[in-house]
Amino acid sequence: MKRVAILLSGGGSNMVRLVNSMAGDHPARPCLVLSNDPNAGGLAKARAMGVPTAAVDHRPFRGDRAAFEAALSEPLRAAAPDIVCLAGFMRILTAPFISDWEGRMLNIHPSLLPAYRGLDTNARAIAAGDQQAGCTVHEVTAELDDGPILGQARVPVHDSDTADTLAARVLTMEHRLYPAVLRRFAQDDRTPIRMEWAGEA
Repeated sequence: MKRVAILLSGGGSNMVRLVNSMAGDHPARPCLVLSNDPNAGGLAKARAMGVPTAAVDHRPFRGDRAAFEAALSEPLRAAAPDIVCLAGFMRILTAPFISDWEGRMLNIHPSLLPAYRGLDTNARAIAAGDQQAGCTVHEVTAELDDGPILGQARVPVHDSDTADTLAARVLTMEHRLYPAVLRRFAQDDRTPIRMEWAGEA
């Protein structure tokens, strides 16, 4: 049985879907939910689901990313995960930290990578006149929002969309894609998963 640690910074909606998926005959189980914000809403949700939690506030480490990552590594290493899932973790990790987990760390990004690395992905897709947007699960490498793609889900972009309405549609697909990729990845299968919007509102 694979052990999965999940890193988050906010409310943890993807974390909830991942944790709920790891039941029954799933090949993995959650071992830790870790945040850079002690007040992140996702920590309370994880505790309510019986998942161990930890927090390392990044703010006292301002200007010293290496010290922050050293502190972050302590509870992560103690949990001894086989897989680390970034789920709305809003800190850029350095190459030395990533190298410790490379090949075992996943991230979900709200665009169809390689398009729109970084922030404001949905606003950028609308501004470009794209007809489709979506999300990508990929292995984490030292290059930002790069690494082998393990799954993508596409949604339509409507003429009436704002960044918020498009983001809501993308998030619906994130909640489907990430658990599907994790299950496959935990079985040592890196075959990419493709999903299409099925016409939900």
